[in-house]
Amino acid sequence: MPLREKALIARIRRAAAKGASNRAAFGIGDDCALLRVPPAQDLLVTTDFSLEGIHFRRDWHPPESVGHRCLARGLSDIAAMGGKPRAALLSLAVPAKLPQSWVDRFFRGLLRLGDRFGVSLLGGDTSQSKAGVLADIVVLGTVPLGKAFLRSGARPGDRIYVTGELGAASATLNLLFSGRDLRAADYRAHFYPEPRIAVAGFLREKHLASAMIDLSDGLSTDLAHICEESGVGAQVRSETIPKGSIGKSRQEIDLGFALDGGEDYELLFCSPRSKRVPRRIAGVKVTEIGVITREQRLRLQRNEKTFTLKPQGWEHFKR
Repeated sequence: MPLREKALIARIRRAAAKGASNRAAFGIGDDCALLRVPPAQDLLVTTDFSLEGIHFRRDWHPPESVGHRCLARGLSDIAAMGGKPRAALLSLAVPAKLPQSWVDRFFRGLLRLGDRFGVSLLGGDTSQSKAGVLADIVVLGTVPLGKAFLRSGARPGDRIYVTGELGAASATLNLLFSGRDLRAADYRAHFYPEPRIAVAGFLREKHLASAMIDLSDGLSTDLAHICEESGVGAQVRSETIPKGSIGKSRQEIDLGFALDGGEDYELLFCSPRSKRVPRRIAGVKVTEIGVITREQRLRLQRNEKTFTLKPQGWEHFKR
């Protein structure tokens, strides 16, 4: 059973104090968090749910993984805008019978990731839930005034790039649904995704990207989001899509997972053809996979044939 609310908050406060510290931020202990925004910076704000039974299952995911993934979702959104993460707020509701050790390990995973990126936990809320763990993370970041990447900046002729490798997270989830008992350390793309903060910062500083999005819903769906917001289309070459691998044997996954699987938390960005994009940025592989077109349709080129690419990634409430 978790500690009573006052004791639980005190415990969280002590754990947060050991992590990343931000001299421009004041958090747990007052009615509101206080964050001083640097001059000539825009404020970025994002929020994401992590819901038991939807985004994770306690019999599949170690508590540290749940905490890590909870914060990683928000950090990846900040990266997609070219920003620097500054602080986080967390509202957490847990069942009365949940062991306090699970809560401690959840915060261990969340705060460990936050410490790596200089993100302080400034507060939030706690509550009892009738069934299941519910976590709502708010991540705050900053970006130089007017320099945020938007989804609406892609133009015909722009090249399309992705970071890292795609599909391993959803391929892992497929194994979990099949009943496999997996060791989290062998499937890190799913259990411990890596937000691409450094890559995004480089792209912004070098003025390399015209539009960007993080790959949380799947390549086909997230590329469609950019095209819709920019009023353009895209053509992607299947053989260039960097497919991930899973398990100790590093088994390569099927193309379908790379196209339509979600929760990769890699970056998909467009760049004018006049720009030279490095093949590696901050140690992360960067791959050109296609081109933005004037015709507002998505197409996939495969085996010298061209097909319509339908957005078939993750969408809540989809039948």
